[in-house]
Amino acid sequence: MPRYVIERDFAEQLNLTKDGVAGVNLINDQEGVQWIFSFLSADKKKTYCLYEAPNPESIRAAARKNNLPAGVIIEVGSEIGPNMFT
Repeated sequence: MPRYVIERDFAEQLNLTKDGVAGVNLINDQEGVQWIFSFLSADKKKTYCLYEAPNPESIRAAARKNNLPAGVIIEVGSEIGPNMFT
């Protein structure tokens, strides 16, 4: 399944709860998307999330239902890292 990086901008600091995450995951499942992990900016107003999804439209649909922004969605073509040639 394709992977995507989603950049999200929040008006206020993001504070997640266990129940909030469970609700996000439930809606994501309904849309066929899987949240893999996210990076949270130091000011807690921006996230960079890695998702698996059939297409960007399914990510946008899940974001709308979860009342989450999804400003930029970029498909990941391949992965690289410092240990790939060792």
